[in-house]
Formats: sequence, C-alpha cells, structure tokens
Amino acid sequence: MFKIDLSKERLSQEEIKTLEEMWRRCARRIILSTTLAGCGHPGGSLSSLHMLILLYALIEHDPKNPRFPERDRVVISHGHISPGVYSVLCEYGYFPEEPFLMEFRRAGSAFGGHVEQSVPGVEWNTGNLGQGLSAACGMARALKLKEIPRRVFCVMGDGEQQKGQVIEARRFAVKFGLNNLCALIDYNRLQIGGRIYRVMPQDIAHEIKATFWNVIEANGHDFNDLYQALRRFVTGEVLCPEKPTAILAQTTMGKGISFMEDDEKWHGMALPPDLAKKALEELGFDPSEVDVLLEKRKSYEISFPVFPHEPEPVEVEVGEPILYGPEVKTDCRSAYGKALASLAELNNKKGEPPKVLGVSCDLEGSVKMTAFRKISPLAFHEVGIQEHHAATVAGVLSKEGFLTFFSTFGVFAVDETINQHRLNVLNETALKIVATHCGLDVGEDGPTHQCVDYLGLLLNLIGLEIYFPADPNQTDRIIRYVAKSKGNVFVGMGRSKLPVILNEAGEPFFGKDYVFTPGKADLLREGEEGTIIAFGSVMPQVLSAWEKLKSEGVSVSVLNMASLRPLDEKAILNAAEQGPIMVVEDHVVETGLGSLVAKTLAKHGQSAKLCLKGVTRYGTSGKPADLYREQGLDADSIVKDMKELLA
Repeated sequence: MFKIDLSKERLSQEEIKTLEEMWRRCARRIILSTTLAGCGHPGGSLSSLHMLILLYALIEHDPKNPRFPERDRVVISHGHISPGVYSVLCEYGYFPEEPFLMEFRRAGSAFGGHVEQSVPGVEWNTGNLGQGLSAACGMARALKLKEIPRRVFCVMGDGEQQKGQVIEARRFAVKFGLNNLCALIDYNRLQIGGRIYRVMPQDIAHEIKATFWNVIEANGHDFNDLYQALRRFVTGEVLCPEKPTAILAQTTMGKGISFMEDDEKWHGMALPPDLAKKALEELGFDPSEVDVLLEKRKSYEISFPVFPHEPEPVEVEVGEPILYGPEVKTDCRSAYGKALASLAELNNKKGEPPKVLGVSCDLEGSVKMTAFRKISPLAFHEVGIQEHHAATVAGVLSKEGFLTFFSTFGVFAVDETINQHRLNVLNETALKIVATHCGLDVGEDGPTHQCVDYLGLLLNLIGLEIYFPADPNQTDRIIRYVAKSKGNVFVGMGRSKLPVILNEAGEPFFGKDYVFTPGKADLLREGEEGTIIAFGSVMPQVLSAWEKLKSEGVSVSVLNMASLRPLDEKAILNAAEQGPIMVVEDHVVETGLGSLVAKTLAKHGQSAKLCLKGVTRYGTSGKPADLYREQGLDADSIVKDMKELLA
C-alpha cells in the first residue's frame, strides 16, 4: 500500500508521479461507475479526487482491518461524491474494482449512491449535507476521551458551508479543544444551482476564521501544495495548534476532463456512453470498455458482502434500583437524573475514560443532569443551543464505545432533530434519547413547547425502541434497562410531579421486585366490562377515573402501555375480547397510541368498540390539569366517555 512519510517537507518527483497515476486510474473509475449506473455525481468526485488520494497516503489506516481502534478517521460530509471515495478505497485495496463498477447504485448493493458504512473504509453514512462535520467532531471527541493520539479528517463541499449545523460543529470543536480535527473543503465554487456566491453569498474563509479555526488555503489539484497544507496540520505548524484546522482547497468541478470542467451540469449527472468514451480517451484508456462493461453489468449478480458496522460495545453496571415510596410525589425527570447519576458513580472511574456520557443543550438543570455533571464533569457535554449538532455528536459517541444519553425538551429532542436521528438510525448508532417536557403536561410554556407529536414522528425510525414511564419508579427501571440495551432508544416523560402508582393494597406497583420488560403492558387495575389503555403523564387522571367508575359500580381494567415499541399486541387483543377499549394519551390522536391500538385490532381481525381520547387541537398556556380538562383528558371526562362507551 502506497504510504508517504510526513517527516519530509516536500513530495519527491517519484511520489508525485505515483499519485498522478493513481489519480488517472481513479478518474477512470469515477467515469465508468456513474455511466454504468446511468446516474451519480462525477463532477464533485473529480474535484475532490486529489485530496482523497493524497489523504489516504498520509493517514494511519489498514484495508485489511478497516475498524482497528488506533486508526485515523476520514468522514465524507458531501456523501454524493461516493464514486470518488469508492474509487480511492479501491485503489488502496479495500475491495476489488469489479463489484464496485458492476454493483454501484443497484438495489441490494453495498455500494450506495451516497457513501455508506456497508462499504469497508467508510466511517459514516452521509448525504444530508451539513452533518458530516458534526460526525467528525464526535469521532475526534471520542479519540480525546480515550486518549488515542489519532486524527479525524472531514472532507466537505463548499455549498454545504451554508448550513447552520456546520457552524454549530465549528464552535463545538473549538470549545472541546479538537485540535485533532481537520476539515478539507472542496472549494470548486459550484453547486446544483450554479455559482455558490449567487445561490447564497458567503465568505467561507472569513467565516471559519471567525469561529477561531486555523485556515490554510491550498491548490486542491497540486499534490505538493496539498501535502504541505496537510503536513502543517499534522505537525502543528499552524497559528493556533490547540485549535482545529480547515484546509480550503481551490478546485475545479470535473477536473481532468476538458468538457466537464467548471460546469455545474456534471454535479449530479452521469456522462452518457458517448461522452464517457471521450473522457476515457482523454485519460488514456480504451473507450471500448464502456460497451463491454455495460453489457456485463446487465447479467452481473450482486455478490459483494455488506461490511458489518455495529457500535463498539460498552459494558456497564446498572446498580440497584431506587425505590420511591407511597408518600413521594416527584417528576419522572428527577428520577431519571438520579438514575443517571448512579450510572456515573458506578462506571466513570477517576483516571480512566468515562463509560457513560451525557449531552444536553443549555437545559442541564431542567433535564436533571446537574448531579451527573458534578460526579463526572469530563463526561458531560454542554453543547449550547445547537440541537442539530448535539444530536449527531451524541449519536456518533454512542457508536464509539460510550453509553450516551442525549437529553433536552421533547420539542427539541424530536421535532427539532428528527432528521439527525434518522441519520443516526441509518448509521446503526446506540443512542439513548431521553426527552423531558413532553405533551400538554409542559403547561404554561404553551403550544410551541408542548411536544404532542413525538410518537408519530419516532415510529418512522425503523428499529428505534420507544418507552414512556408512568411514574418515578418505572422511570428508574426503564433507564437502567436502556443502559444495557444495544440499540437506539427513546424515553419520554412529562414535566410535572406525579404520584407513585400504587397497587390496590397501597404499595408501589413498580416495587422492589418489578423488572421492566420491553413489549409487556402493565395491568394496573383489573375489571370486567372494558379497558382503559394509557401511558405517561395522564395516568393519574386515568386511575382517578377508575376509582370513580368503581364507586359507581362500573368495572374496567387499566393497562399501562409504557412500552410503545415493541408494543404488547397480545394485551390489546385480550382487552378487545373483554369489551370496549378507551385509549387516553397526552398526544395527537391520529398518530399516537390510539392509532397503534386500532392498527393492532385491524391486523388481527379483532373487533372492539373504540374511544380514542387525546390531543385534538394545539394547547394553550395554562396549568396541565386545565389543559387536560380542555381536551377531555381529565378524570371526569374519562368517566363520562367510558360510561357512554359501555352503554
């Protein structure tokens, strides 16, 4: 594998010749892969190509062991340049050329249209522009926490510098001293809409300097100039060695193919076969291979194996649960804070890298992370009012061998950042999202802060587990459970203090012997005529209604559905066999638990009378009890509607 010694000040003529030959072979692959697929992004792939080829000659990496811990990392933020990235990884021996050319952009193939970790050598799935630098920050921070002296390089487009999340990432990198991070910007001055300064005026160099980064400008098609810029970063020969560095590489879109150069048309359009042949001729290759490979691709079967990219495992002790007695009335977020603090005490040892991390966005006190921060300040990440960046960083850290909790209000943890969580799920992270202040229970802060749509959004994230505890005791058990779970998890909770849920004997229902089980509903009260299914902050109203119904001789069951995914479908079907079902939830009716119950019954061909009670209009500012009364979620309304349902 070609390797360049960074101790020398300049490249030798022999090294430059080798790099130029590598460039020629990779440019051929870019043209062929996109033309054979009939789509793709050859223009930016060619403008970034010199950077990519040189970068892999300088970094610490191993094609035979792509995920060894002491490697340098390369994050491709503008993931559409996958033809260029795959071409370079192929050149360095990560995989053979044939499956790449034959399978690129085909259904079932590892070689996706935007870079994916299913291809060995790719560190992070990207495509949604502006998120790559945040991912690189997460990796750089992980290396710092583990005290591994390696570096992270983030290759970016110039157009994506328009994204707000990029600036969030720059600020974070400075705050956390990520001088092991280097951004390489492909400054070809073109994006889909044309010249970047016409699409959105921006002085990229000055903006980066304004966020206190080192900035080095270089000729992006001159290997020696690029080498010296990268060498300055690696050796710390920059203005502020304690700060991250950006290399602004002046490039030309479509570089190396005369009729493609400096033309935005080729940003996202493959060359037709006739022009591909012309391009191959310019590169010095036989143009006839275009027709040969087009024919071969027609019958080529997908065979290249998907590269595994599960999160790095982390083993933690979860400790003994905290039991809240009948006399206690506290909020679930305080119970979360105490459970999180105990996890820190058990697992974050002095003199060792922390195992449990916390990430929040200027809401440390409200989400009850203060005790965690005091116990383990190194593990706590105050990211400021930068939720998009925080969600991505937290996702990356969760994949790097840390149990990571991301906590903020529901509207910020879900509505604000659903796109970032979607990309986290695609990257197979293991993030624990704990969102407080969900629902109308937020109260006086009003409708902008009342997150009443989280379930409808989160159910679109395939594989995400979703839990919503009913009281402080169940909160403690759920948090300790998710600390051991391997995948992405959402835990929601309201704002208000709640009474401890008791059994009919007056003891905590979720007592010392209770073990939280995903996919299992809790039968809080037994009855014979019908069932109320609910979860979360409305449970006190439901139990109060149950008492009133009982006093009037009406016998119904109460099911607590704290596990929303996986869902206890058997419990729902059993409830339908018993009689009518009422669903009560602090959530929009159309996309909440009620819709899940209805879908479950329809899927299994089970009929039952249904009453779905939830949020039907945006709330106002007021006390939660008053807001519940406005929407018919108070105990008296539940009693009235349940009696009508049973009539």
